[in-house]
Amino acid sequence: MTETVLLRHPSAPQINRLTPTPGHRVPARPEPRAPRHPRADCGPAADRVPGSGDLAHRFAQRLVEVLAGVRPPGQLVRHTTHDGYRELARLARGNPLRRAGRALPRLGPVHESVPGPGALEVCVRVEAGPRHHVVAFRLERHRRTEQWQCTTVGTW
Repeated sequence: MTETVLLRHPSAPQINRLTPTPGHRVPARPEPRAPRHPRADCGPAADRVPGSGDLAHRFAQRLVEVLAGVRPPGQLVRHTTHDGYRELARLARGNPLRRAGRALPRLGPVHESVPGPGALEVCVRVEAGPRHHVVAFRLERHRRTEQWQCTTVGTW
């Protein structure tokens, strides 16, 4: 059998470990909690969808890229229902967020609402140069696959 011997380098600092005194109870650590969304206090906790802020922001970014003509609408076909894709394709043909310059539209604040279980309604302000637009969409969780899908899209 081999024996492993750990040698401390002479210049390495001495590590002193603290041990609890006899009879002292170490307080139990609470269960780790998931990070909260900054607007988590805006609505009842039961209505919040875990990770909805990140989901809403990521989908809004991709949706704005499609509406600006940077990304083809077909890239979102897996994430939309048939009706949602028809609306998205119709809006994308008009390029409502396309600017004459090369700068991409910038996302403003993303606001989400949970109208019911398995649904998320989102609106985002989009800065396209001197003009501002609003993009709103609804995401619903598919019953079988549990995947979020965009069911409707609108721009103003």
